[in-house]
Parts: sequence; structure tokens; C-alpha cells
Amino acid sequence: MRRRIVIFVLVLAGLAALIAPAVPALSRYATLPRKADAPLNIVLAGLDAQYDWSSATWPYPEIPHSFGTRTDTLILAQFRPNGEVRMLSIPRDTVVDIPGYGRAKINGANVHGGPEMVKAAVQSLTGVPVDGYVFLAVSALRDLTNSVGGVNVTVDKAMKYDDNAGNLHIDLQPGRQRLSGEQMEGYLRFRKDNTGDLGRVGRQQEFLTAVAAKMKNPLNWWRLPGMVGTTYNNTRTDLTRRQVAEMLGTAVSGLKIQTADVPGTYGDSTWVADRSALALKVNEMFRDPGDPRGLRVGVANIDAPGGSARRLVLRLQAAGYQNVSIVDEPRRTMSTTAVAGTGASRLLRDLGYGGVSGDSAPGLDVTVRLGSDTPAE
Repeated sequence: MRRRIVIFVLVLAGLAALIAPAVPALSRYATLPRKADAPLNIVLAGLDAQYDWSSATWPYPEIPHSFGTRTDTLILAQFRPNGEVRMLSIPRDTVVDIPGYGRAKINGANVHGGPEMVKAAVQSLTGVPVDGYVFLAVSALRDLTNSVGGVNVTVDKAMKYDDNAGNLHIDLQPGRQRLSGEQMEGYLRFRKDNTGDLGRVGRQQEFLTAVAAKMKNPLNWWRLPGMVGTTYNNTRTDLTRRQVAEMLGTAVSGLKIQTADVPGTYGDSTWVADRSALALKVNEMFRDPGDPRGLRVGVANIDAPGGSARRLVLRLQAAGYQNVSIVDEPRRTMSTTAVAGTGASRLLRDLGYGGVSGDSAPGLDVTVRLGSDTPAE
């Protein structure tokens, strides 16, 4: 009996030690997975290291958990309810309009105005509304890699680089191999070849895909508490508990990751985005299929006060609806406004009255038939 008690206590102690790293994160964000009503758009950023230049120690020591530096990695990620995660990598040298500073590289937005300016810059570049951000200190990369037991990648070419001031030393040989945290930092930060920033972007996408694949394996689930704790300790974010639940909902649906880069060309040490190609890429990857703002919407005045259809068209256009028009249907008695077609329930939330019923008119994705419940103004 005593032996069983000892074994039971040892098991509990082991479980406690395993879960302990995740306790701070769980106390703030503990929640059950939740299936979202719509995609969630998050800016993911890895930050440059910050060093204590006043230190008498050489090389200068890194200041831990620094979040005021330039962004080294920048990704717009969309988490969809069906398990899809769509990632658009933005080269750090991409030129954008930064409010109050004019045309500049996007990696300086955080230095000029913090996370809100980074979100604004990404939204201005892509046209995609940003719901939140997650910033990772440079130490997160090393710690996350170590917490999952290393990550397997394929090194295409020899990588050799030494930065004594920044205490960054890279020495990797070609081939398939498992990298430690320190090696992975060098692999992802290396840019001394003819691929430059684009090569780094490709390696970053490879890393994220490899980590996700590794954690989908049940044999690695025991590593999750350490992974959660490591990420939390190296993170700054404005995500709410509900948003975290929706991201978990995406994860449990079976992660399917799709990646892409901002199209463009190099010009005088900067990356100049091809705006037309980017618009097509964003529409392909990030348009919410259930969002009626990108659909063909028709408004018919069936039993509403005069001018109601015109007023609603202007209201919807002001809310971001891109293709709204008035359609002609016979007048008749109808007490309740009816919304029909693809995305009807989402549009109804913007409308604020009526219900979902009927079929959409030919040639339209959504039809709003205004009834006598329509406000006069």
C-alpha cells in the first residue's frame, strides 16, 4: 500500500513539473477551443535583438524580452474555422507609408509607433483588417525550438557568418538535419547570400510548417506545456481570451497551412511591392467566403418608406460593401425585411433588423427586400 502511495505521489509530482511551465499562460488564457464565426486576422512578428551597448562585457549582452526594436519577421496570418491557416510573409525591407513618417521600410513601424502602427502598416499594405497581434522576442525562436526537441529542416547550402558584436555565429553545412534553438536562430536570420530577404522568408515558412507538423503528432503532445510556457514568456500580444479560443478551434480542426510572399522587386536595398499582384494574392488568400462585403448585393424596396433603398445602399457602401445596387421588384405588403442568399446572416447583423428568408434575385449573391419594419431614416 505504501509503495502505491509513493508511486502515486511521484506521478503527481511529475505531472505538476510537466504542466508548471504553462501555468502563467493558462491563468490568463485558459479556455476551451471555440469554432469562430469568421476568420481571424493576426499580425505575427519576430523582433530584432536589442543589446546593452553600455555594458563593459564583450560581446555586448542581449537585453531579454525586448519588444521595442524593428521587426525581423513579419507575417499576416488568417486563422479559419475549418482549420486552415493562411500566411502572407512580408519582407522586412518592404516600403510602405508609415503615418507621420512617410515612405519607409515596414520593419521600422514598431520603433516609430509600437504594435498599433505595425498593425496599421500591414493593413494599409494589404487592405486586410487586422484583429490583433503577437510579437515574439528574439529569444522566443531559440526557446521554442528547444522546447519541441529541435526542428528538422533541409539546409540547401553552406551558411557561414560571424557577428561578434551581436554574438551571432552561424556555421551550417548542407543537408537534412535537426537544428537546436541556437542553430535555428542562425538558419532563419542568415541573409548573406544572393537570396537575401526572400531566402529568409522561405526558411521562416519552412520552420513554422515543420513546428506545426511536429506538434500534430500525438507522441509530441507531452511537450505542449513547455511550448506554451516558452511562447508566453517571450510574447507580447493584445489577443483576447475569446480570440485564443478561436485559434485553438482552428488547431483542433486539423491545421492546414498555406504560405505566400508579398510579390514585388528589389530596388535600392528595399522591397517594392507589386500592388496589383498583391491585391490579387490577398483576394485569393484572405477574402472571407462568408463576408458579404465582397459579394454582389441588391436592395429592393418592397414595402418600406420612399428612399429607403437608396439610403441603405449608401449605408452599406460606407460600411465597406463593394458591390451594392438597387434592384427593381414589385411592391407588395411585407411586414418584415427579408435577407436572402450567400452571407445573408452576416449581412443581417450589419442591417440590424429583419430576418433571413427567401431566395436571392438572379445575378446577385445577396438580396435585401425591405419591408415595412424599415426605419424611415
